[in-house]
Amino acid sequence: MGIIKKIIPYIILLLLISFTATTNGETYPKRPPLPSENHLEEKIQRIMIVVKKEQFHHFKKRISEQPQLSIHQTYQNVFYGFSIEGPLEILQTIQEDKAVLHSSQVVSYAPHINESVPFIGGEEVRGLFDRDDHRLTGKGVKVAIIDTGVDYHHPDLYRNYRGGYDLIDGDKDPMETMAANGSETIHGTHVAGIIAANGKFKGIAPEADIIAYRALGPGGMGTSDQVIAAIERAIKDKVDIINLSLGNNVNGPDWPTSLALDHAVESGIVAVTSSGNSGPGVWTVGSPGTSEKAISVGASSPPLQMPYLKISGEKELIPMNSLQGAKPWELKGLDTIVFGGLGETKDLNETMRGKIVLIKRGELTFTEKARNAKQQGAKAVIIYNNITGGFSGALEIPLDIPVVSISKEAGLLIKKQLKLKQNSGIRTIYKKEEDELADFSSRGPVTNTWAIKPDVVAPGVAIDSTVPGGYLALQGTSMSAPHVAGACALIKQAHPEWSPEQIKASLMNTATPLKNAQHKKLMPNEQGTGRINVKAAIETEVLVYPGTLTFGQYYTDHSRTKGVRSLTLDNQSDRKQTIYFKSPIYKPGIQWNLPTKVTLKPGEKRQVTISLDITPNQINPGIHQGWIQIEQEENIIELPYIFVMDEPNYPRVMGFELVYGDQPDIYKYQMYLPGGADEMGIALYDPDTMTFAGFLDWNRNVPRGVFKKEIKKETLKELKDGIYKAIIFAKKSGKEDQIEVDVLLGE
Repeated sequence: MGIIKKIIPYIILLLLISFTATTNGETYPKRPPLPSENHLEEKIQRIMIVVKKEQFHHFKKRISEQPQLSIHQTYQNVFYGFSIEGPLEILQTIQEDKAVLHSSQVVSYAPHINESVPFIGGEEVRGLFDRDDHRLTGKGVKVAIIDTGVDYHHPDLYRNYRGGYDLIDGDKDPMETMAANGSETIHGTHVAGIIAANGKFKGIAPEADIIAYRALGPGGMGTSDQVIAAIERAIKDKVDIINLSLGNNVNGPDWPTSLALDHAVESGIVAVTSSGNSGPGVWTVGSPGTSEKAISVGASSPPLQMPYLKISGEKELIPMNSLQGAKPWELKGLDTIVFGGLGETKDLNETMRGKIVLIKRGELTFTEKARNAKQQGAKAVIIYNNITGGFSGALEIPLDIPVVSISKEAGLLIKKQLKLKQNSGIRTIYKKEEDELADFSSRGPVTNTWAIKPDVVAPGVAIDSTVPGGYLALQGTSMSAPHVAGACALIKQAHPEWSPEQIKASLMNTATPLKNAQHKKLMPNEQGTGRINVKAAIETEVLVYPGTLTFGQYYTDHSRTKGVRSLTLDNQSDRKQTIYFKSPIYKPGIQWNLPTKVTLKPGEKRQVTISLDITPNQINPGIHQGWIQIEQEENIIELPYIFVMDEPNYPRVMGFELVYGDQPDIYKYQMYLPGGADEMGIALYDPDTMTFAGFLDWNRNVPRGVFKKEIKKETLKELKDGIYKAIIFAKKSGKEDQIEVDVLLGE
């Protein structure tokens, strides 16, 4: 229990969980129209700029000559540019220079085996050999782990550790944060074990070289410029593979970390990243999982016996997410359940002894709720969400009773049954599951480019791996990504001449498509091409890339339009290969023009054209996706495609943060607007009466991308200090989305 007590307080900081939520059908008060007064001055504290190569030294000299500016990071490998801090008026003149190719704000990041290795073909691979007759173990392949550091003293990791760099402390010691140095971390060590543990546990590639880059410090916190600086070093160090198990909830293709990973791939590195833990909604994939060229990974389940709740009279089973740090849910048979309000002391009493307590999320921490219930003798605790959908989380201290989360809908259903007093019993049912898409796994597509993400999925539920001082099971797409990074190390050993695009294609072309409970194939934006199979990827003879086809955006009021995309057919075998194309199921308004039969000579690559002929007025607005089947002997490659019609229902606003500024009486906030906004703002309401109190800020005709401002408290004279319900809204092309959060003004 010693290791558990030490590390549980920090797990919550290491999960890729969004703190915001879109409206999802919730009813909010009608907001007032935007004011007509002049809006507040905006100020940017730190930015990143990408400049033309030939202007690099000129810009560096120009910045160094201005005492009000400071350079935090310099980049020459991911791109040519800088991370700069200084007053807005000076930064604006730099951003407006014609030599600046791209600029954006710096943001903060938190890092969102045993069964899973054989499940994806990891053990079968041990019977395969590379060209030098060495078993496929990842030997000689350098894998960069950009994370919280790695415990390189761990008995399962020290053999593989080959150094690295600490971007937090600026030295060559990328050790995980220990208690003496702040909030302890475990995330990077867990990721490293999945990739290359070589001791009691065996990772996917147990002889791969681990190179650690500590870009996230105490508590697992870091900034985007530190992460990009780590990518920069990894490129300079000529690693083969980068694993980036972190992210945010910003669904944008032009976020700096996404662009940096694209450049890493262009330099010859295989980049692997997690898609995020904000599912199951559409558009929830976050950067850097939005990178076009990296492999974005969602989460599926390895073979598990999963507990569900069954209410008498209800057919549907209720899924649960175990909170990290709690005892596993191992209840059997029928139990009594009671309602415990918000889990405050006044809501609980001794009549709850030996029973399951249902508690609503909010007001108190998960730990406080669970501990209060345990003190009254509760057998287990179920916390249901206070907004639509489910959630994942962790306890700050370990508890020896089960604590799980369920969706708001499920919680209200149980609460309704209790009010009717029809049945206070609830039964635990166990189902064997495998290849189930995790609810928390973020879904695509990507805004603006409309690309399919994730690319593939891999096991990410209840994954055992190494942590400082021992072992622990964690879950999240942070655990899925290293499964793919390890698989890439094996493929790289087997095919050292393959490019990142070929390695990515081998995994995507051979993946196993996932199906739902009705045995229908999940959509491409949920799973990409499916769950990876590393043995099949290594042995594949024909590669098809790109692994998905994105045809972009069309409008119903346009005339007949054709979308054309190129596809590379790559014969990796020493014999002739014949490939057949099969058109997707007919849909009105869509006509496909595909090659019917292509014959490739041994080792031949050939480009073919895929055409999509669209009659827009026959097609409904929204996302349209499906599969093109490609047959090669007994193998069938499912090639996903996607296009969108009109302005799809993507969230108009995301990634909102409000914090105190660096000077007294200053607030600063930021949000991401995927398509820009005709109107945007932050409306504040009294949390008890929902009476409109005023605007914290507002604006019109805002361009797409990050919007960031600083606000002086003196300009908010009509707003008193205290807690407000904030409705952050953005309106674009007649559609409006909102985020609801509580904000505190004043101390």
